[in-house]
Amino acid sequence: MKIKYELKANDNKARYGILKTNYGEYETPMFMPVGTLANVKTLTIEQVKECGSAIVLSNTYHLWLRPGEDIVKKAGGLHKFMNYNGPILTDSGGFQVFSLAKPKNISEQGVKFKSHIDGKELFLTPELSIEIQNKLDSDIAMSFDECPPASASYDYMKESVLRTLRWAKRGKDVHSNEMQSLFGIIQGGAYEDLRKLSAIETVKMDFDGYSIGGVANDGESKDDMYSAIDYSIPYIPIDKPRYLMGVGDPIDILEGILRGVDMFDCVLPTRLARHGNAFTKHGKINLKNAKYKEDFTPLDDCDCYTCKNYTKAYIRHLVVCGEALAGTLLSIHNIRFLIKLTEDSREAIKQNRFLEFKENFIKEYNTKVD
Repeated sequence: MKIKYELKANDNKARYGILKTNYGEYETPMFMPVGTLANVKTLTIEQVKECGSAIVLSNTYHLWLRPGEDIVKKAGGLHKFMNYNGPILTDSGGFQVFSLAKPKNISEQGVKFKSHIDGKELFLTPELSIEIQNKLDSDIAMSFDECPPASASYDYMKESVLRTLRWAKRGKDVHSNEMQSLFGIIQGGAYEDLRKLSAIETVKMDFDGYSIGGVANDGESKDDMYSAIDYSIPYIPIDKPRYLMGVGDPIDILEGILRGVDMFDCVLPTRLARHGNAFTKHGKINLKNAKYKEDFTPLDDCDCYTCKNYTKAYIRHLVVCGEALAGTLLSIHNIRFLIKLTEDSREAIKQNRFLEFKENFIKEYNTKVD
């Protein structure tokens, strides 16, 4: 089935809803863990489920190169390949491709670039991205879009938006997996008129959901990110899910929910974990800090497996000794922290107190790493 979104409650622009998928119904707002290579780094899929995961992400570009979409298809699709009996979203690969490509190698037909693995020259088109995702058999596929840097000029950004619209139509035309939903992506940088143009024209193509892209690229300010959301949201139909791509900072998630976003994803929780950092209600902490050497308390007031069983002192010991278990325990906590944040946000929306909840969270949360 195609996914369906049902709005259940709202608190001003903040929305509580139900996302109906091939694997059951899930509440929004939601945070989606990223499993780029068909795994969430350092975790088993059972550990990801225990964190309360709903949708999990994988990446088209990376799976295209290794192991290849045909192997995943032979395995029975991505769900069987990675043993996840929940909904999966595949990114189009656009962000990774454009981080590897040079501007001169972007043409109307597609993008020419070199593999990050062996330097082999590759060519990815909107059609090929969709065909790969059809074979991966994810529940949600993403349109292939251009991800220009925040520093791009207005003229280039407009050209990019128009090209992304043409690519979206080409991808939609070849999309052939009837069990798979397809999302369109709204671009336009921090330019209000370009966001409006992109949103209106993308919605005209009648996708199953809509993503706000280009807000997690290097260089844009927080204000630009929030403005991009504000400029895009009014044109997305109420009965379609709204996905803010690549955003995982707790405050940014809350600001997104405030503006009407339903879905978030980011590699941030596992990346921070691999560097010895943890989210807490008082901000991020760095377990390498000597003050945690004799701290025999949990990372936070948290219901995750890590906080129920281990202390800061023990996890610090693992971090400074370079033990892989440190990354696992911190990843469990960080992912659960963001999922719990969206769970608490849902409850606040139902009770018409989301703004109060957001303000209280931010008041306690220190943006500097402790």
